[in-house]
Amino acid sequence: MFMFQRLFEGPGLRLCVLAFALMAGLPAGPARAEEAHAIAMHGKAAMPADFTHMPYVNPDARKGGRLTWGILGTFDSLNPFIVKGLAVQPVRNYVVESLLARGQDEPFTLYGLLARTVETDDERSFVTFHIDPRARFSDGKQVTAEDVLFSWQLLRDHGRPNHRQYYSKVAKAEAPDPLTVRFDLAGANDRELPLILGLMPILPKHAVDVATFEETSLAAPVASGPYRVTAVKPGASVTLTRNPDYWGRDLAINRGLYNFDEIRLDYFREANGQFEAFKRGLYDFRVEHEPLRWHDGYDFPAARSGEVIRDTVKPGVPQPSEFLVFNTRRPVFADIRVRKALTLLFDFELVNRNYFFGLYSRVAGYFAGSDLSAYGKPADARERELLKPFAAQIPSDIMEGSYRLPVTDGSGRDRTTLRAALKLLAEAGYDLDGTVLRNRTTKAPFAFEILVTTRDQERIALAFQRDLKRAGIEASVRAVDPVQFDQRRLGYEFDMIQNRWDQSLSPGNEQYFYWGSAAAGNPGTRNYMGARDPAVDAMIGALLEAREHTDFVSAVRALDRALIAGFYTIPLFNVSEQWIARWNRIERPKATALSGYLPETWWSKGEPQATQTK
Repeated sequence: MFMFQRLFEGPGLRLCVLAFALMAGLPAGPARAEEAHAIAMHGKAAMPADFTHMPYVNPDARKGGRLTWGILGTFDSLNPFIVKGLAVQPVRNYVVESLLARGQDEPFTLYGLLARTVETDDERSFVTFHIDPRARFSDGKQVTAEDVLFSWQLLRDHGRPNHRQYYSKVAKAEAPDPLTVRFDLAGANDRELPLILGLMPILPKHAVDVATFEETSLAAPVASGPYRVTAVKPGASVTLTRNPDYWGRDLAINRGLYNFDEIRLDYFREANGQFEAFKRGLYDFRVEHEPLRWHDGYDFPAARSGEVIRDTVKPGVPQPSEFLVFNTRRPVFADIRVRKALTLLFDFELVNRNYFFGLYSRVAGYFAGSDLSAYGKPADARERELLKPFAAQIPSDIMEGSYRLPVTDGSGRDRTTLRAALKLLAEAGYDLDGTVLRNRTTKAPFAFEILVTTRDQERIALAFQRDLKRAGIEASVRAVDPVQFDQRRLGYEFDMIQNRWDQSLSPGNEQYFYWGSAAAGNPGTRNYMGARDPAVDAMIGALLEAREHTDFVSAVRALDRALIAGFYTIPLFNVSEQWIARWNRIERPKATALSGYLPETWWSKGEPQATQTK
C-alpha cells in the first residue's frame, strides 16, 4: 500500500501520466526546453558544445602590437546606441558585449558569451539566458540579470529606432535568480526575436545615467568587452586598449580574436587625404570601394615592393549592391512611373566600361548573388500564396522572373531607352518644352539634386546627370563632406543619394529598419527611400514567422519581388569581392569566414615596422 501510494506522488505521478498518455496515443505535452550552448535561426549550430575555436581564426595568433584604422568621417560621441551624434561604431563590438556572439561561418547562429547557455522552446514563445558567473565589467563588478533587464528597458525606451522596435515586442521580462533572465515573447510571432535579444548590448546599471543617456558623450564607457577606451582626441582619434583582466579571454568563442594590445582609430575628413595617409603607412589597412583606385591607384613604392599586400576576399553572403536611392517623400519622386523612367535613363554599360573597367555586374533586387534573390527566378507556389493579396501591384514579369534591368548600347545616346522613358514621363504628367521637361500643370521644370560625398559617387552622379539632360531633366550634383552627408542621410534631407544595404544569409528584423512603413517617418532608420508598402511589411512578417528554411527562402524572395516592383532605387552595381589592402606588418588567417574579412582575427607580425614618412 505504501509503495502504491508513493507511485502516485511527485515524479511517480508524472511518470504514470506520461505512460498512460503514450499507451492511449495521446500527446505527452509540449517538449521541454533545454539549455544549449548556441541557438540557430534555422536548423542547428555547426559547432558542438565542446568546440575549442572557430574555423576562421588562428587559435595560436600572436598577442601584442597595435592595429591602426583609417576611418573616413568624424565623431562626437562614444555612444553608438542613440540617434543623436556621430558615434565611434567599433565601440559596439570591441568594448560592449552581448549575451551571445555570432558564429561568422553560419547564416545566423549565436554562441554563448556573457550568457553561458540559452534556453527556448519550439514555438520560441520565450527565451531564457543563463549568465556566466565569471562575467565582469571593466570596473570589476559582476554582470547580473539586473544589468540585462536594465539594458533591455533602457534601449527599448531610449535607444535607436531598431532597438526600440525589437525590444518592445517582449511581453514580459523577469529574473528568476541573479544570473538568469527570462523574456516572455508570447504574441510576438517572431522566431528571430530570441536571437535579437541574444545580441542585445549589455550595459552596467551602476554606471549609466538614464537621464543623460540620449545625449552625446565622449566619456569612456564601462562595459564588459575585451577593450577599454583609453584616449580620445575629439573628432580625430580614439584609442582602445586591451583589458588585461578581460573576463572572457579564455572562452572558445574568443580564442584567436582580439589579438592586438591596442587599436587606434584615426579619422580623416576627406577620402583622397585618407588614401595618401595609407600610402605613407600612417594606418594599417583599408577596404577599397573604388574600382578605379583598386585598378591603378596602388602603383606606389610600398605596394610594388610587397610592403603593402592586396587581398581579394570572396564572402559567402549576398553581394553588397550600390543603388541610387529615390527619396519618395519628395513629390518629384512620388510617382512610380517617374522612378521607372529614370531607371531606364541610367546607362550602366557606359559607366561600367569607362569607369569600372568592366569589373561589375548588376541585378535588380537586394540579395544579389545568393539563393535569396528573386531576380531572374519564377515565383514558387509559396511566394505566390504570400503575394496573392498584393497581386495587383506586382507586375507579371517580376513574378515570372522575366523582368530584366534595361540594357543600353553603351553609347550614352541610346534612343530606345530614351523614348521609353519619355513615354512614362508623359504618362506621369511631364512634357518636353524644347530641351526642358516640364510639369504639364504647373510648367515647373523637372529638377532635383544628387547628394554625393566621394569621388566615385560624384563620377557616377555626373554621368547620370548627362543621361538625364537628354530627357530635359536638370539634375544638380552637390558634393559634401562625410559628416554632412551622414547628417542629411539620417534626416532624409536629400532628393537622391547613393547607398548600399549589406545583407546576410538570414535577413530578419533589420528589414523593418531598412524598408518597413513604420521606419519611413522615423529619422535615423535606413529606410532612406521612404517606402510605405503593405506588401513589403507583410513579407517581412512572413520571413520572421518561417520555421522551415524553404519557407524562409520563399518569404525573402517575395520581399525582394515587392521591393523590385516598387522601383525605389536605381541598381548601380553588385560587389562580388572585398578588396583589402594591408601593410605586411599585419597578418590574417588563411581561412576566410562566410561573412568575409574580420579585423578582429588579425594579428601583428611582431617585426619592426617599415619607416613611416613624416
